[in-house]
Amino acid sequence: SHLIAWLHNKNMNFDIITDDELDRDGLAAISGYKTLMTGSHPEYHTPNTLDALTEYRDSGGGLIYLGGNGFYWKIARHPEDPSLLEIRRSEDGIRAWAAEPGEYYNAFDGNYGGLWRRNGRPPQQLVGVGFTAQANFVGMPYKRTCYDSEFDWVFEGIDDDLLGDFGYSGHGAAGFELDRRDEKLDQGLKITTLAQSFDVENKFVLVPEEILTHLTNLSGAPEMDVKRADMVYFKTNMGGQVFSTGSITFCGSLPWNNFDNNISKLLENVIRKFLAV
Repeated sequence: SHLIAWLHNKNMNFDIITDDELDRDGLAAISGYKTLMTGSHPEYHTPNTLDALTEYRDSGGGLIYLGGNGFYWKIARHPEDPSLLEIRRSEDGIRAWAAEPGEYYNAFDGNYGGLWRRNGRPPQQLVGVGFTAQANFVGMPYKRTCYDSEFDWVFEGIDDDLLGDFGYSGHGAAGFELDRRDEKLDQGLKITTLAQSFDVENKFVLVPEEILTHLTNLSGAPEMDVKRADMVYFKTNMGGQVFSTGSITFCGSLPWNNFDNNISKLLENVIRKFLAV
């Protein structure tokens, strides 16, 4: 609702496309739009919805990912009653329960369940970032890291290097669940990191799939360096554009100070740019 309120405040016309439509109609549900935005937490996806988003991006569409912990779990829909959804919490991942041995495959379609990352389609391949750390409902600011003049349009009208040290979701634009870049998983995308937020107060934990032992993690970097949100931008070979915030609390900062703040301005800059292409 923070995002919807913001769109109304900025007098931007928009349509809402449901997951049901995206799964059923595929690319046809979204192909007529220059720009597509997610909400704060697009966590569960079918093969059809991921295919549609990938095709949209690669055919020149502008994809804006405004959340964290997105494109994470693989789900299946019942072939005769699509209102029934199935999820298998297999192997690892932040999860509410653990599937028992022998229950890693879906009954609805017979396919292997669990994380999309374990099924060869990590979020980094679609939006440049993927789930890395989780905390209680707390938020932090981003710090601008990109000063390349090629990306000045992102920060136009913003004088601050500190972005989103406020908000109605955890009191910060980067919080609760964070996504970061991982060059081992993004298939060589030419990604620019615009801003970052690090867990300097040690309130976050790494997700299980990132942990090796109590001393090491898959990145090979110190844990404090991996527990972060990356705000990124990249283009596809076909002219598509992607902007990702890597945080589930980002939209909670949009209405702050009656919608007059640097997070609000930044998102407006991105949308205007994507619509102008």
